Amino acid sequence: MSNTKIIGICDINTAASNECALFAAPFFVDYTELLREISPEIVCVCTPNNMHAPIALAALEAQSHVIIEKPMALAKADCESLIMKALEVQRHVFCVMQNRYSPPAAWLKNVINQKILGRVFMVQVNCYWNRDDRYYKNTSWKGKLATDGGPLFTQFSHFIDLLYWLFGDIKIQNTCFYNYNHRHNTDFEDSGIVQFAFIEGGGMGCINYSTAVWDANLESSITIIAENGSIKVGGQYMDKVEYCHIKDYTMPSLLPAAPPNDYGAYKGSAANHHFVFENVLATLDGQAIATTNAIEGLKVVDIIERIYTNRI
Repeated sequence: MSNTKIIGICDINTAASNECALFAAPFFVDYTELLREISPEIVCVCTPNNMHAPIALAALEAQSHVIIEKPMALAKADCESLIMKALEVQRHVFCVMQNRYSPPAAWLKNVINQKILGRVFMVQVNCYWNRDDRYYKNTSWKGKLATDGGPLFTQFSHFIDLLYWLFGDIKIQNTCFYNYNHRHNTDFEDSGIVQFAFIEGGGMGCINYSTAVWDANLESSITIIAENGSIKVGGQYMDKVEYCHIKDYTMPSLLPAAPPNDYGAYKGSAANHHFVFENVLATLDGQAIATTNAIEGLKVVDIIERIYTNRI
């Protein structure tokens, strides 16, 4: 982006320093040294999950705005600490939830906001992905409870966010977890079922998820059964409107196509990160508001934490 410049890069992996030549930026292995020496206006935290909160807190204390990859933290209490510090130092905390920018998600948000569906009765979120030994090979943090947190944090927090963004908070009613294929390389479940009720509106739903799918991702979808119609947004990454039948409503004929989405063997969330950074800059310029603010980032962590309350 023309009005931004990378002024420093930090990674404990010193081999990453080779990439710094592309940006003519100094390289650090200690984030506290980076914060002390170059005073960045914005710090992007893209680290193992357990380091999101401490690095973001240090950046705020250094008077930097912060962009945090999902999840915002691994505990609601850490999110609260970040919000309190941000208020104290009058800086912004932005959470990376780029799936909100996918064309089907934006269309679905508009349908919900206009109340075209009437009362929402049932919602089902299905996330069936592959994360096998290839994914966990040569990693020091993935699969560890203390650093990873589990699939709802690392793989599927985007879809918890979409659920909250569309319908608000949920009350957890029942949960079931099992580890089918990953007992040798993870500390937690690879599959789960969550039954819930919406706090507002009286609807109910479930989240079904797994990283035990063989070889490749299968599906990320949301199905809505409502008073005036039904919708399913599916595809591998919740990027296609597969069904829309609503009373007195005509589906837009040209819903924009999703951008290319290729992360190699482990394709995941929609490739809309540039929209996140555009929103950050517009917000700091006073031309917009944060599309995923710290309160919403906290709520995603809060919901996941409550889902995991009964996990052994």
